[in-house]
Amino acid sequence: MSAAGAAGRHPLNPTAFATLLFIALLFGANHVAARLAFDHGVDVVTAVAVRSGLTAVVVALIVWRQRVPLRLEARHRWSLPAIGALIALQSYCLYSSVARLPVALALLAFNLYPLTTALWAWALYGHRAERRVWVAMPVILAGLALALDVAGAASGLGAGAQWARIGAGVAFAVAASVIFGLALVLTQHEAGTLDGRLRTATTMGLVGVLAAAAGVLQGGFHLPHAAAGWWGLAALTVLYGTAFTIMFTVLPRLGVVGNSAIMNVEPIFALVLAWALLGQRVAALQVAGGLLVVACVVWLGLRRR
Repeated sequence: MSAAGAAGRHPLNPTAFATLLFIALLFGANHVAARLAFDHGVDVVTAVAVRSGLTAVVVALIVWRQRVPLRLEARHRWSLPAIGALIALQSYCLYSSVARLPVALALLAFNLYPLTTALWAWALYGHRAERRVWVAMPVILAGLALALDVAGAASGLGAGAQWARIGAGVAFAVAASVIFGLALVLTQHEAGTLDGRLRTATTMGLVGVLAAAAGVLQGGFHLPHAAAGWWGLAALTVLYGTAFTIMFTVLPRLGVVGNSAIMNVEPIFALVLAWALLGQRVAALQVAGGLLVVACVVWLGLRRR
């Protein structure tokens, strides 16, 4: 899962810019590693449980080591469990999409979340979307249509056969973007005053517990049946945990609040890595559509509030 937030209002210095790109690379590589694990026996629930559980332990140690106050307001007592449940469901949906689509295309479809976030903010809190959001919306959707090859032109399959092949993966990615948008809005309005380290430790802990419970209910975890699967599971856990640790320990010191729009280049890193490591290829027109989506999302994220 790549998290999102507001870009810092401070100009990005070279160190901060490089750090943001590095985090985007880690998140993109995490999803490529996840696909490797899925291709060798790991199921989505197992991947989410291992990744989130170990990340929660690492962030909890940071909270303990840095003596972060553990004070919660009344609204935090209901919003944190709600956000944790949403992120657990979002993680399941996004990894389910990665298991069915080329990694970069799954992440591009998930990148609809700036639009779903604006819609949730309007529906729940009456916030009118900025004009820039409405301008970007049709462009993002057009770029996504090109990237997914919805007409089946690049694949030569035709629209019907193409949707039979990608439909489930796209549905999971869009569902992940809708759920993530709701989680972001609740985080901003109901848990925004809580220290980010404590919020992340709590959220990841809840995600890990829920995923572990789902694993038990389904009869156990599905572990890799080949060495490549073990490498994939280990890599996705390390990459995800490292990215989150850097995000909540290094970025605040660099003057970057939360995530920056620069991190939305994650699908581009995933595209290159999936091509190099998994042999996943997409047509030139799909790449152009993906670049259009990424450019629009970055443009939205860099707007001044």
